[in-house]
Amino acid sequence: MSVIAEELLPDSLLETFRERAVVHDRENTFPDQDLADLRERGYLRLLVPRELGGLGGSLLEAARVQRRLAGAAPATALSMNMHLVVTGAALHAHRLGAEPVRSILEDAAAEKLFAFGISEAGNDAMLFDSATRAVPDGDGFRLTGTKIFTSLAPVWDRLVVHGRVAVAREDDPRLVFGVIERDEHVETLDDWDTHGMRPSQSRTTRLDGAAVTEERVLTTTPVGPNTDPFVMGIFGAFELLIASVYTGVAQRAVEVGSSIATTRRNATKGIVHADDPDIRWRLADAAIRLDGAVLQAEKVLADLDALGTGESGPGTSDHGPRWFLHFSGVKSRATEAAIAAVDQVLRASGGAQYFRRSELERLSRDVRAGLYHPSDEESVHAAYAKALLGEIGSPR
Repeated sequence: MSVIAEELLPDSLLETFRERAVVHDRENTFPDQDLADLRERGYLRLLVPRELGGLGGSLLEAARVQRRLAGAAPATALSMNMHLVVTGAALHAHRLGAEPVRSILEDAAAEKLFAFGISEAGNDAMLFDSATRAVPDGDGFRLTGTKIFTSLAPVWDRLVVHGRVAVAREDDPRLVFGVIERDEHVETLDDWDTHGMRPSQSRTTRLDGAAVTEERVLTTTPVGPNTDPFVMGIFGAFELLIASVYTGVAQRAVEVGSSIATTRRNATKGIVHADDPDIRWRLADAAIRLDGAVLQAEKVLADLDALGTGESGPGTSDHGPRWFLHFSGVKSRATEAAIAAVDQVLRASGGAQYFRRSELERLSRDVRAGLYHPSDEESVHAAYAKALLGEIGSPR
């Protein structure tokens, strides 16, 4: 049995989410009722295997669900993405036999909400290094540092974090990944006042000796790129589900723009805009970009699902050393396509869409948040250049 996006998120619920999104964007508040409705429908259990009490969804199915949610409430989708990144990474690692991640899936089955505390100011290495200090504490660790862009900040139950182990050998620096809970060692700042994606409330999180207990240590890895199953799962789920959210935002923009074109008239030409060749070209160009984004994301998602389950055969690929390039490449191309598509719709839809009352105005702000999610354009191009040309200054 598959998870069908239209069944999990019926049209009537999405319309309610869309109405709420206007208010939460204006008031800069978290959509608590959206979260309650999604909990009721089992959203937190989407990527938990059925044998552990979940819906048994695949990463590909989760991406389709997220595109659908993003078309109604982009910031709600972006927020929930972080829970799905954590559970998606745990699912991938669980499929490959990593035992410590089972606790994530069991907690999600029990309706615990996970957030993702990895981003740090100035840390371009992201998953592969950390400015957060992890001091051994018995068989666990105490983490001190500052995490930024923590979506779901006001409401999470569990936070996945990483830090650099403080006493590791200089010739073998290590990172620890683990789960923390809210207590007096965790401070959530009220500092989220942004251009777009306002209801996500992706606030700054300060850790001051926050405990990752022995049973909450998920993995330890070397500093630098590695193929640890949980880290690879985070990287893949993050990039591909982020791509899906922004694609969903842009698909909604094309839908709105197409509707506008059927009623808006060109007084000079005496025709509706749907019959104007220039307008038709712009909307078609937007749709073409998005079709490409969806097709490439779904291919890599299906391949990642197959890697975890050991499936093989026609239509599936193991990308070997190019997995991380494909993850970041899909994210880059999809978010750039989404931004370009929304811009085409805006150009096709007239000056009324510049007003705050317009849904397109809000979508145009929300889609630009994709610029700031890793992997950014600079790091993607650097990674591809390295794959093509080697390190800068290496012997030729």
